[in-house]
Amino acid sequence: MNTKQIRCILELAQTQNFNRAAENLFISQPTLTYQLKAAEEEIGFAIFSRSARGASLTPAGAQFVTTLQTIQQALQAAIEQGQNFSAKYQDSIRIVLPIRSALYFLPQAIRTFAEMHPEILIQPAFDWYHGKDAFLRQEQDILFAMTYEIRQIPDLVTHPLFDSRIYLISQKDDTLANKTPLLPEDLIGRTLMVGGGSPPALRRLQQELIANYHLDYFNSHDHATTLTNVAAGRGICLAPGFLNDHNGEFSWTLFQTKTAIPCALYTHKNDHRPAIMEFVQLLQQIYRQHPDFTV
Repeated sequence: MNTKQIRCILELAQTQNFNRAAENLFISQPTLTYQLKAAEEEIGFAIFSRSARGASLTPAGAQFVTTLQTIQQALQAAIEQGQNFSAKYQDSIRIVLPIRSALYFLPQAIRTFAEMHPEILIQPAFDWYHGKDAFLRQEQDILFAMTYEIRQIPDLVTHPLFDSRIYLISQKDDTLANKTPLLPEDLIGRTLMVGGGSPPALRRLQQELIANYHLDYFNSHDHATTLTNVAAGRGICLAPGFLNDHNGEFSWTLFQTKTAIPCALYTHKNDHRPAIMEFVQLLQQIYRQHPDFTV
């Protein structure tokens, strides 16, 4: 199946009218009919039911069109990326991280690096669940991760970045907001949101606080759910500072604990491009220049 056939299928699925679909595609109706027939013969099932009133999707066709829409969007994105790259760049560095807030200074690093190397494109990607796997398949060049996630994986180079401190997330008008110092006993009588994909060190801290201070707790599926519960007034939560998106919705107050979450950048041992190391060192330098930043 070719891209012309995909466009014909999607357009007819949208209009459900052969004449209108052909006009929108700037082709004749016989050409449209031919492309559809060839596509259906190739895949082995009918996409459309034809009638005097036009065309409607078969059940199999409806499922097929949903997949085709995703494919077309991915193809268009790939074409645009290729066009952008071929017009300006000689090389690219792909960096993946779970969420945008994980590397607050990434935009600054990209701007600075672009001034030094305008011929190299920095391509960030954000994927909480599959980013690490994409990196391990060498589909990404640099990975940001908590160090506990990458232990004992060979053929990688570790570049320490920062130890993310633990913060209390609360509503901005909470009496604990901006309290200094914020001590474990200050949480007595509160409901603590737990779970939400917390790293092991943070889970241990949560369990110790619940056991030692008899705190009520509420399980959340993920960080977004936790924040929704905090916003709804159901409780408070503890989180590493790198999750702070700095949008001002919540108060992030430093919690007094020795627990911290080491975070690092990772590269492939077999990738010897100097630009990779230069970009990693640039990020490390920026974070060293901001030791008091909320991470």
